[in-house]
Amino acid sequence: MNNFLPPVWITWKRRPSQASMFAAVFSAAVLITACDRKPPDAGLHTVTIDNVEPRRDVTGQIVDAHDGCLQFFNGRYYLYGTAYGNSDGFTNNHFRVYSSPDLGKWTLEGELLKEFPPGIYCRPYVVFNPNTHKYVLWYNWYPITLDGADRQWNGQVAVATSDTPVGPFAIINPDVRVFGAAFRPGDGSLFVDDDGTGYYIFTAIHDGYAVCVARLTPDYLGFTGRASPILAKGGEAPVLFRRDNLYYALSGPLCAFCPAGSEVHVFTSTAPLGPFIERSQINSRSENGALTVPAQETWVAKIPTPGGPAFIWMADRWGSCPDGIKGHDFQFWSGPLKFDTNGDILPIRNIAHWYIQRVDSD
Repeated sequence: MNNFLPPVWITWKRRPSQASMFAAVFSAAVLITACDRKPPDAGLHTVTIDNVEPRRDVTGQIVDAHDGCLQFFNGRYYLYGTAYGNSDGFTNNHFRVYSSPDLGKWTLEGELLKEFPPGIYCRPYVVFNPNTHKYVLWYNWYPITLDGADRQWNGQVAVATSDTPVGPFAIINPDVRVFGAAFRPGDGSLFVDDDGTGYYIFTAIHDGYAVCVARLTPDYLGFTGRASPILAKGGEAPVLFRRDNLYYALSGPLCAFCPAGSEVHVFTSTAPLGPFIERSQINSRSENGALTVPAQETWVAKIPTPGGPAFIWMADRWGSCPDGIKGHDFQFWSGPLKFDTNGDILPIRNIAHWYIQRVDSD
């Protein structure tokens, strides 16, 4: 049964004077919704964002990049994620990166880490540091002990760097600490503010999966010791982004590869270290308890447009692929998030497809 809503279209047109700046920054952005599944203008170059079929690379292989991020560097998009292959998610996973000029044609660029010890790896997030001109990768990993005991509960957060967005990245610190020896990190992700300051939003397993935001050192390789008050407990998959002068922290309840998906609670603040207030829940439940989108969030991508950035909510639909291969599980990419006049994010819609259209001047 198809429970998806009609497609959303976003049309981007580029001015010739902007061509030398960014390959995907356009002079006008129009968001159109309709029930017709055909794009509004067949004469424009169209990229389909498909939420009902697995994303594929230019060779036809399914894109295996989960619980990571989508970034825009130097006119090109980069999708970072965990490659799970045909595993249970707790063995033989590793990081890889794909790139695309238009969010439609994806090329596998290769593995992210140069060398790495045996372990369970997840949630790779990459940002560019304007101070060091390095690309910085933070990720979660769980060392595999000889007996395999407690491997999921003694996790570590690590940092690596590269001179290019595709790596390979060299590990700088495999065990970054923010709360001393007792610190046991859960999920986390990176955020860089408009002034270049870096932050890491994460869950602390040792404190009931408390969600916090910590400020990074100028090189993004460690913590300054400054952190926000606890936003919530029992949280997982947190992300942080800024829209205008408001900071949004999103997180959901614990969801270890759960096919049912997870709620998305929204917290906002006028400062990156808070204090944050809870505003809404944007992946709502129906009367029978089913979520609008049966997925767990991984990222909010910031897509440049001339009218300001569009924010795309990204999530993994665990257990969704008919062949049962975890690396083939689908990802859901929302249409551009909508906000009301108070800054609240409107509920996510479950749409099957949406389209990016552009026309390039001669």
